[in-house]
Amino acid sequence: MPDSSPSPSPNSPWENGWNPDSSRAPGTRRLYLAGVLAVTTIVVCVTAIVVTDQQSDDTSRTKKADSTTPAGADGPGLLSFASPSNQGTPTPDGHKPTSTKTPSSATSPAAAEHGSSKPSAKTPSPSKSTSSQGSSSGSHGSSGSSGSSGSSSSTAWKSVRSVNYPDRYWQVSGDFVKLNPANSTAARRASTFKVVKGLANSSCYSFTTANGTYLRHRDFILRAERNDGSPLFKQDATFCPRPSSFSGAVMLESVNYPGRFLRHQNFQLKLDRYQNSSQYRSDSAFRLVTGLD
Repeated sequence: MPDSSPSPSPNSPWENGWNPDSSRAPGTRRLYLAGVLAVTTIVVCVTAIVVTDQQSDDTSRTKKADSTTPAGADGPGLLSFASPSNQGTPTPDGHKPTSTKTPSSATSPAAAEHGSSKPSAKTPSPSKSTSSQGSSSGSHGSSGSSGSSGSSSSTAWKSVRSVNYPDRYWQVSGDFVKLNPANSTAARRASTFKVVKGLANSSCYSFTTANGTYLRHRDFILRAERNDGSPLFKQDATFCPRPSSFSGAVMLESVNYPGRFLRHQNFQLKLDRYQNSSQYRSDSAFRLVTGLD
């Protein structure tokens, strides 16, 4: 059976009840909205540009008005880093030389003055006075060579004569050294010694016998013993000449016992502490004369 329903009329309304506007062309609404959006975007961009320019102008005017603003404070960049680096570089370089040179120049002269003054003040008093006095006092000996220096006395054979017992000499008797008269050939040989440079101090004396022994103190008693090469033996066998109150005589001080001098007591040679008495000074005064043998 044929469909007899009538076809819809083109001028009839839509099912939702909206009647199309046939007075304008289709798509005009979309174009209008797009145009409004474009105009709005342009206005916003122009406004942002104007505001940015005004802020930059205000900033530049403020900086020009402020005379204390540093030249390199425009912001980060090559120019901002260049300006402070140039200003900061000379400052440490200029201070370092002055800071290092000033103390060195101020300290070195003071150190040089103190260093030169102290040794000069200390050295002459012990060395020059003792050596010069010892040599001068010894130079008045009977033979003229009794006060000779270490170099000249290194080959000299001497005898040591007592001041208050001029007929008695140092003499090796057994293992000890005593003050005896030299009235025989054997006695004269035992009373002759070779004076050499001190084993512990070359400016002092050591005494050797004809058979190669050395005079050394042990238990403060002077005796003749073989050199064992020990530091103690070298010190015990070294005696330094000191000035005596008797003309041409010397006192012999121990190296390792300063203040103790060789003296005779009961005709025994011993090392005794200095005493401010006429007896001690005469017992400890000796003259180095030409060897008896």
